[in-house]
Amino acid sequence: MVDRDDAGRLRKHASARPQGDAPARRDVLKRIAAVAGTAPLAPALIATATQAAAQPAAPAPAAPPLDSGYQSLGPDEAAFVEALVNVMCPADHLTPNGVDCGLAVFIDRQLAGGFGQGERLYMQGPWRKGKPQLGYQLPLTPEEFFKAGIAAANAACKAHYAKPFFALAPGDADAFLKEIATGKVSDPRVSLGLWFSELVYPLFTQACFADPIYGGNRDKIFWRMVGYPGLPATHRNDMVEFRGKPFPGAKHPKSIADFS
Repeated sequence: MVDRDDAGRLRKHASARPQGDAPARRDVLKRIAAVAGTAPLAPALIATATQAAAQPAAPAPAAPPLDSGYQSLGPDEAAFVEALVNVMCPADHLTPNGVDCGLAVFIDRQLAGGFGQGERLYMQGPWRKGKPQLGYQLPLTPEEFFKAGIAAANAACKAHYAKPFFALAPGDADAFLKEIATGKVSDPRVSLGLWFSELVYPLFTQACFADPIYGGNRDKIFWRMVGYPGLPATHRNDMVEFRGKPFPGAKHPKSIADFS
């Protein structure tokens, strides 16, 4: 369980925004509620999204070396995702940075698996324009949409900063993500606000708190941070006894791997 002090530290860790002109990098999580631009992709993207996502990056600067374990992301895509998770989860006294927490690996595995391939989505046309509140309604798999968004975000980043997203300084990268999340960065083919709110941010939060067997939440770091004991099904009984108090079992949470 989490006491009030721990809960306060968690809220500060996830979305604190200090006073002044330099918002904390994690503030991008808090501001997602204000995201704009929930219109579906422009028709031109339907036929070109995959090609746009696969376009080769500019030769300079070169992307960091590709993690050989990636199954979906190419070198430039992996560089983008690694920079993104490090901005949204910077290293501090609570956790390592997002890459070291396994967040990029989790996202890659989800894109490469059934979720990313659209196994549970209706993928046979015709596609009609739906209401924004109905969420994801695109003739693309999540993997295709994710990669199209990376290509569009990188193009916008290069237009504004003359460099790809992974090459930005942390402060500039944070500011750029906030502009995407609030709909201030646009692309004629991709609604980047929709891309961030419906795909990027959910995958990020899942990467933080999913069972470590899926690649994220490495060493159960986020479970320990919030005082979650992991898999034991009897935890609901402990919630009554330890409400408002630290739960001793949360010091050593158990994952699926611990029971296999």
